[in-house]
Amino acid sequence: MPGSSSKSTPDHADLHDRVAMVIDRIRPAVQSDGGDLELVEITDSGVVKVRLHGACVGCPSSTLTLKAGIERNLKDYVPEVRSVEAVE
Repeated sequence: MPGSSSKSTPDHADLHDRVAMVIDRIRPAVQSDGGDLELVEITDSGVVKVRLHGACVGCPSSTLTLKAGIERNLKDYVPEVRSVEAVE
């Protein structure tokens, strides 16, 4: 199925694990501001979809956190990542 985040292949499972590891390293900084983030999906085209929780929901800085913090770190450590999007 196009755009699926199925873990049916070893490569996709490895990608998911690497993305999850980076998110787990970022999480304490987000939590220190009263928020949290959840990995929802990684599309076949390299788009990581995350759900923001807590203080991040509706925060004016959440877009900056998403792009300058989360996306930058993911791209640095997981070259397959093309972008990061927040989903509800």
